Amino acid sequence: MKKVVLLGDSIRLIGYGPLVPQMLGQDYTVFQSEDNCRFVKYTLRCLFDWREDIKDADIIHWNNGLWDTSVGLFDDGGQPFTCEAEYVENMLRVAKELLKITPNVIFATTTPVNPEYSYNSNEVIEHYNAVLVPKLQEMGIRINDLHTLVKADIPQYICEDMLHLSAAGAQLCAEQVVRMIKEF
Repeated sequence: MKKVVLLGDSIRLIGYGPLVPQMLGQDYTVFQSEDNCRFVKYTLRCLFDWREDIKDADIIHWNNGLWDTSVGLFDDGGQPFTCEAEYVENMLRVAKELLKITPNVIFATTTPVNPEYSYNSNEVIEHYNAVLVPKLQEMGIRINDLHTLVKADIPQYICEDMLHLSAAGAQLCAEQVVRMIKEF
């Protein structure tokens, strides 16, 4: 039986995460925090708290990004919540910690939002994905490009709140997550 760990923000928590364990079937056990992993620095800190739950994982699938790329939360000229340099540095720190547990780490790119959503910008999301992905690939981390998958039909795959996955988006992403996990 393979042990899978799912870490990530609400795209995981209320999106694909609830669907994945059943889709993987009885040959897998799945740990995922009941907590929203929020922004990368929060995830990094929580790795300490989850250390017993995630040790001995065979495969870790992880995402962070929507909180980090939030813009317009404050009257500061639309700066992202986490600046690019801090985002990359902390994502690489998370990646290094996960690789200490298993070489089988998958990173899911940050999904797009409805272009009319006030607190995220698809341009910022795409930029952060583009800067981070090559660095993770250099470390041997596989990339699950949920961004491109969801971007193909944002009205269908993003729900009315303009940020989270719709039922169809959650199903689509869960199927892709399961495919990636089963490659190991």
